[in-house]
Amino acid sequence: MPILEPQTSKERCQWCLGKPAYEKYHDEEWGVPVYEDQKQFEFLVLESAQAGLSWWIVLQRRDGYRKAFADFDVEKVAKFGDDDVERLMLDTGIIRNRAKIMSAINNAQRFLEVQKEFGTFSKYIWEFVGGEPRHMKCKTIEDVRSTSPESDALAKDMKKRGFKFLGTTVLHAHMQATGMFNEHVEGCFRY
Repeated sequence: MPILEPQTSKERCQWCLGKPAYEKYHDEEWGVPVYEDQKQFEFLVLESAQAGLSWWIVLQRRDGYRKAFADFDVEKVAKFGDDDVERLMLDTGIIRNRAKIMSAINNAQRFLEVQKEFGTFSKYIWEFVGGEPRHMKCKTIEDVRSTSPESDALAKDMKKRGFKFLGTTVLHAHMQATGMFNEHVEGCFRY
């Protein structure tokens, strides 16, 4: 059940409570449909960095990622080479995991291939939910899913296309973050 916050009089999903930056992310971004490719790429980089970690850890480093990954300019990131990998391994503003850094560069290259094939990455990814946000009925936090048939299908297709660190759980989180799924709990002011 959402919790009523006396200072704001807003009911929110329980997962974001207690940290103002987390609440701001919940209130302004999480679940808002994203159709811009640059924003889609940003969330893919951040979500793949999250693999095995909490979203809060990544969210705290978002500005560091923005600086390290050329403001999420996919064409620039796709051209990163060995020197860039070494530079990023020394960057304390991001999670310094070589495999995740290399996957971000690889994923930028695959992202460009998808853009070439579909016109936009957004057009490609939104096809997995029929082009419209899916509004899920989540009465409590326990009803919020960590995977879905749609994220399973997306993960399978993206793996076939050569994307890395983007399994079904990570991609379901991406689909929630980018508004493909509205999984705010009932009673949350964003539901």
